[in-house]
Amino acid sequence: MQTTSFDNHRRSRPRWMVVAASVLVVILIAIGLTLPTSAPAHQLWAAAASTVAQAQADPQVAAIQAVIQQANQEQAAALAGNDPWQMSDTATAAYYRQLVQINQALIAQGATSIDLIHLRWGPINVTGSSATATTSEVWTTTFSDGTTAESSDTNVYTLVQQNGTWLIQADQQTAPASAHATPGVVTPPGPQTPVPAVSVGQNTSHNWAGYATTSGTYTGVTGTWTVPVPGINGAPGVGATWVGIGGVSSHDLIQAGTQDVAAGGGQAEFQTWIEMLPQASQQVPVAVVPGDSVTVSINEQGAGSGTWQISITNNTSGQTYQTTVQYASSESSAEWIMEAPTGANGVLPLDNFSSVSFTAASATQNGQMVDISQTGALPITMLNANNQPLAVPSAIGSNGSSFSVARTTAPASTGTAGGPGRRPGGASAPVGQGG
Repeated sequence: MQTTSFDNHRRSRPRWMVVAASVLVVILIAIGLTLPTSAPAHQLWAAAASTVAQAQADPQVAAIQAVIQQANQEQAAALAGNDPWQMSDTATAAYYRQLVQINQALIAQGATSIDLIHLRWGPINVTGSSATATTSEVWTTTFSDGTTAESSDTNVYTLVQQNGTWLIQADQQTAPASAHATPGVVTPPGPQTPVPAVSVGQNTSHNWAGYATTSGTYTGVTGTWTVPVPGINGAPGVGATWVGIGGVSSHDLIQAGTQDVAAGGGQAEFQTWIEMLPQASQQVPVAVVPGDSVTVSINEQGAGSGTWQISITNNTSGQTYQTTVQYASSESSAEWIMEAPTGANGVLPLDNFSSVSFTAASATQNGQMVDISQTGALPITMLNANNQPLAVPSAIGSNGSSFSVARTTAPASTGTAGGPGRRPGGASAPVGQGG
């Protein structure tokens, strides 16, 4: 997330206007419309008229407006109180995880509060159990050093109805206006400990570390790793460990793995997930904690069938998840990766996970099961925004199927361009990754 962009999914308590006509106040509050207190009455009526009529004609529209307003309030409260769970009742599981990551990135930038100061409703379209809603929003962000920033954007929310309740599934935004810091405040200097710089080139990335191979056609990939221990007393961060097929030189990627989130203040969260780009990731019901051994396999069920079986096993607890999905893959690469997940505005801060060890790393290459060394996989080093090594893979072990990724002491970055991986949104090739 770029330090000049502070509007991504920021929600907070609406500031209701005070107007002379009490009936207007009632109507505006009922539909959740926020407008400047200085706006003339005729402007208020003009802005509200179409939305009022729509909400009165369709109770579903009013319900959608209510859940978006509630989500606004909950995200601001979650950031201020460092309590992400309260955002979960208005979002799908995948979107909730995205909001958690976004709040963590804001906190890492020094944000202490976010406030919605203006909201205007646009079209709301309901089709069965899905809907879209457009809003124009202005937000302010307050930082720990006393600076403030204001930004505005247009949001297109996608919602789905689950068990009779509307939940936000996604929020697509236009490019925000630049944020403006309060004059007269000097930004504190960055870390003083020098870290050797590495130029972005072949086999480097701003969001991947590990190994990838592009020397054949891949219809299966497997890896086992130990869930890492994130540093929970430092800055917030997130890391995702996974295996996948596609994504190095293509925009498709089928993947599955684990995620560790250091929320700060001694708190951490862990989860397992699957993802088929461009769709958002889905959390799956396999619990993990640091130290657990996890094996993930992705295999096509018949060459060219497009039917894939994804298996996740917690070898420590014995818990297993398996699913079969349809997915059109280029089958152009296979990966074993530790990733800094990417949000709407760029790469999120990588947590201080120390190291993660992969074993039993193998792939089905050109119809043959081979270990990672036999695939010709190349190492990928993750760099921060200053091109300093952030996560570095070891050489492949003598057994041909093991390696580790070590976290350096370099500071994590936000807002750098990322490649495909565990995130909502579209895909692009890893930065500097040779194919």
